[in-house]
Amino acid sequence: MKKTLWMVLGLLVISSMILTACGGAAPAEEAPAAEAPAEEMPAEEMPAEEAPVEEVMDKGPVTYHGYSTTDIPTLDPQLGEDTVSIVYIENLFVHLTNYDLDTAEVVPEAATSWTISEDGLTYTVTIRTDIPWVKHNPVTLETTQEVDADGNPRFVTAYDFEYGIKRACDPNTGSYYSSVIAPSIVGCEDVLYYEDPAAVPAELVDAIGVTAVDDATLVIELPFNAAFFLSQTPMWTIAASPSWAIEEHGDNWIEAGNIVTNGRYVLNEWVHGVRRQMLRNPLMPADMHGGGNIEKFVTNVVPDTTTGYALWLNGEVEVSGIPDAELEAHLAEFPDETEQIPDLAVFYIAFRETKAPFDNVHVRRAFSAAFDRATFVETVRQGQGLPMKHFAPPGIFGAPAIDEVGVGFDPEFAAAELALAGYPNCEGFPQISLLGYSGQSTLNWIEFAQANWSENLGCSPDLITIEQQSFSELLATTKLDDEEAPNMWTLGWGPDYADENNWVGDVLHCDNTSERIRRECNEIDDLIVQARESSDPAERVALYAQIEEAFFGADGEFPFAPLFVRIAFQATHSWLDYTPALFGGDQWYTWNIDTAAQPMMAE
Repeated sequence: MKKTLWMVLGLLVISSMILTACGGAAPAEEAPAAEAPAEEMPAEEMPAEEAPVEEVMDKGPVTYHGYSTTDIPTLDPQLGEDTVSIVYIENLFVHLTNYDLDTAEVVPEAATSWTISEDGLTYTVTIRTDIPWVKHNPVTLETTQEVDADGNPRFVTAYDFEYGIKRACDPNTGSYYSSVIAPSIVGCEDVLYYEDPAAVPAELVDAIGVTAVDDATLVIELPFNAAFFLSQTPMWTIAASPSWAIEEHGDNWIEAGNIVTNGRYVLNEWVHGVRRQMLRNPLMPADMHGGGNIEKFVTNVVPDTTTGYALWLNGEVEVSGIPDAELEAHLAEFPDETEQIPDLAVFYIAFRETKAPFDNVHVRRAFSAAFDRATFVETVRQGQGLPMKHFAPPGIFGAPAIDEVGVGFDPEFAAAELALAGYPNCEGFPQISLLGYSGQSTLNWIEFAQANWSENLGCSPDLITIEQQSFSELLATTKLDDEEAPNMWTLGWGPDYADENNWVGDVLHCDNTSERIRRECNEIDDLIVQARESSDPAERVALYAQIEEAFFGADGEFPFAPLFVRIAFQATHSWLDYTPALFGGDQWYTWNIDTAAQPMMAE
């Protein structure tokens, strides 16, 4: 059904090395999120004279039943920055390219082909022109093709991609991932970081290096020969967007009944915080169908994973996370319906560098080195991960070997660093705050950290004020000014493409973290730019080892404490056949359900 952990990691190591050496790589994010509940269609009776001994049951459309513990933050391709949003965007919209789930190679999607200039600075992309823009009516259940003001049918064109990319570069769009793609496109940074976002000169926008020559031809100009650019082309941030729908509805253009899409599914229902439904797009070109047989995705929002797991046990959802308290019993009872998913997401505790006491580098080093990663993974995570002492995980081009760079757990070093900060044995240490994700699993993580800091630093748990918020709330809170922001928070990063630049470059470069960690620029950022712009794979590998050491070595800056890379167990019913995506959103359109084995469910 799914690849084993080591097959996937081995494939990624090989493919990322090959692709990066050739000037490209592959795209990013997490394991299938458990989403939930139940659906059933009434059986149809056959005429009495034809009735067999067993009644034939009509289950209706092939339906995936899932649960989620959160609402979808957004369906806007340029605004997606979290796993939940990105997986829906993947299925509602086509992107320039995609990636092969078996080989991790970049493959055509809306782009049928591309050529790269000899100097690596110009990509000329051929766009297929038979993908319709569609609108779905949730009341009539009709999906119709969009037409322009003259009644002509609208198809995806290079102009729609030009609009989407320039929209991502616009600081007024508010896209987090703009900072990820901006360095790779001529002029994008000039617009994104313009001193007055409300008055960006038109000539700067026009100078962005993306041009639709005609409906089928898109030219993208790079400021340097970015070895990883091809691997960025499947990203949702540079997907085509419907300018007319955005102009008509503003922020509400993504709501059910308003949204205009071009992907394999359409949005049939979205009751915020309660429920959502996706249906197959009947107007999608046949060769882009995807091979999966699931016609309907039904997802209900539930309070927590424990509730979702109960639904799984009852056969009401296809996939579920497994609560920590249930894991041992689950593994014993359902070994054939358990998968271990390596999503390459690295989790950490971040520090606000501009807020005391974490404005002191010795405090940051102390709190990182006092955390026992191996014991945490073994006990709290119950083996669902690997300890991390630097940022980029195995399988990412340029990532150092997992045990070669960084301090990791070193209680003696931690105690010495806290003393250097002026707080020997935590004497005189101020009250601080730690913000975590909602849920018991994160609370277990936080309580383990408190116990470590108490044992290894002498900091009483009473010194640390704990708060938990939903993921979207946490993201918003950590962007606040120092007075309102927490001192520390839990967070993680899943890969968008298989290159170390997506880690230290897209997350830790000083231009990208000003809203959260708020690092000041220094010589490490110069090294990040040097590694990003180098076309020599060997030089890039050496530079990334140097950068990771500068962040997480004994003399490192420690913007956060890297803790573990997630390899989570997941309950998956045997009637679902799918391959999880390591990059971007899961490709639901490739998934299959054995309807004969799937039980009838009530919606």
